[in-house]
Amino acid sequence: MSEPKASPRRYSRLALGMMFVAGIAFVWLLDFAIVSTNTVEFCTSCHTMSTNFKEYQETLHYRNRSGIQTSCGDCHVPKELVPKLIVKIVAAKDVYHEIIGTIDTPEKFEARRWYLANMVWDRMKAGDSRECRSCHELRHMDLPEQSRSARNRHAAAEENGETCIDCHKGVAHHEPDEPETTDSE
Repeated sequence: MSEPKASPRRYSRLALGMMFVAGIAFVWLLDFAIVSTNTVEFCTSCHTMSTNFKEYQETLHYRNRSGIQTSCGDCHVPKELVPKLIVKIVAAKDVYHEIIGTIDTPEKFEARRWYLANMVWDRMKAGDSRECRSCHELRHMDLPEQSRSARNRHAAAEENGETCIDCHKGVAHHEPDEPETTDSE
């Protein structure tokens, strides 16, 4: 007696069910990876980032009278999925450079700091400082409560279409000095 053959429909349902489970597992793993790599612990696990962490600890983004604290991901990683994934993929090169030794010491990091900072500033400017604006929105600021200088500059920034990073480059980290150029360059 021969065994009954499984219908193609049964295989299709099984394949569809397996794809569904694999899709859920993929999304869960992706979310886990994103959440795990947004922690201060992960970001400062490289020796060269300890300098940045010390600088950050000296700022109001770390300690302030209201007790609100930002993390590395709050300022460096967009909230929207596609920009977030792009930033994560681009950031993988920093891990790569740490591993191959391009920036694996504070001295090597400092030598490339101007270049690295400008990459972050350019990305933030291109995104209209969206990471800053997730907490700081110009239209919600109480301008009369600000100093006259800040009030005037914020009003002018709004009129001129400027973004946060145009003025606030050294807020959470020391602003690096621009390297001196030589005549041969």
